[in-house]
Amino acid sequence: MTIQRIEPGARMSGAVVHGNIVYLSGQVGREGDDVQTQARTALAEVDRLLEKAGSHKSRILQATLWLADMADFPAMNPVWEAWIDPANPPARATGEARLAAPGLKFEVIVVAALND
Repeated sequence: MTIQRIEPGARMSGAVVHGNIVYLSGQVGREGDDVQTQARTALAEVDRLLEKAGSHKSRILQATLWLADMADFPAMNPVWEAWIDPANPPARATGEARLAAPGLKFEVIVVAALND
């Protein structure tokens, strides 16, 4: 089975396709933006990478959301709920973590099936 790396870089690829599954690297927004803006930016990148891989948000199997502060959970959820495909909600977990840069508030990691 082949492995396809999408937007490979020195440290990581934007996405990796193996078999019928696409694995996305963590997507974040711009440092300094509020959590809702960061979430919208990161989710737009998920859309872009899934399309490039041959998938769609309706095919997401699992999403892991990281917040720098769980106090942002109520503000982030409406952005997530407006973005997901309501007919195909993925399995999801949300946790709090120190993110890669001090101004980051949101990160999302996605695993999705390829389009049929």
